[in-house]
Amino acid sequence: MNLVLEVLAWFADPDQWQGRSGIPTRLVEHLTYTVQAVVIAAVIAVPLGGLIGHTGRGGFLLVGIANGLRALPELGLLILLVLLTGIGVLPLTITLVVLAIPPLLAGTYAGIRNTDPAVVDAARGVGMREGDVLLKVELPIALPLMIAGLRTATLQVIATAAIGAYISLGGLGRYLIDGLALNDYTRMAGGAVLIALLALIVEGLLAALQRLVVSPGLRAVSARTGTRRPTPVVAGGTA
Repeated sequence: MNLVLEVLAWFADPDQWQGRSGIPTRLVEHLTYTVQAVVIAAVIAVPLGGLIGHTGRGGFLLVGIANGLRALPELGLLILLVLLTGIGVLPLTITLVVLAIPPLLAGTYAGIRNTDPAVVDAARGVGMREGDVLLKVELPIALPLMIAGLRTATLQVIATAAIGAYISLGGLGRYLIDGLALNDYTRMAGGAVLIALLALIVEGLLAALQRLVVSPGLRAVSARTGTRRPTPVVAGGTA
């Protein structure tokens, strides 16, 4: 209970909301790292997942890439990249991109592959080109799983971006690393609360985005099938 009161007092302290080390500044830094990584990961994963899902070729390669990236330890990868490139935003961004690619890749691939073959055949039957089939038929139908993959990737990146403080970068992870160095458990708890609150707020915003861009018919299908997250990619195919 004492720690809870101390954390509340820490948040109520005006000094925590001012200056370069204040909560607003750290929040902007954390969001910047997150947005950069998720956007870059999406640029890589969505076209790749869409192409493989549409053609049905390279699924084995997709499985290997997704499982390989998931197996990488983020902190170890970050340290290795720092040794290779030096301290800066680049190694953190690469690490977070590697973390974000698998759920985005799996969501896009699973969404495309789960499209009703009869719908795809009908689109081809009316003379649509393969590119139009992918862009105008398969991708819109795959949106629920794609956005679910985006939500998973974003939350993972928000939680992991805190390791940037380990290499002297900013973000909300500074409260964790600095608090640990100073044995300031109130600061560490405050930083953990901020990261958790940020993740919850972003999850709510992405859920609202999903309801906005996904058609009611697709939402109804997802609700009946219980589809909320992308089908995980495992060795040998999709689970």
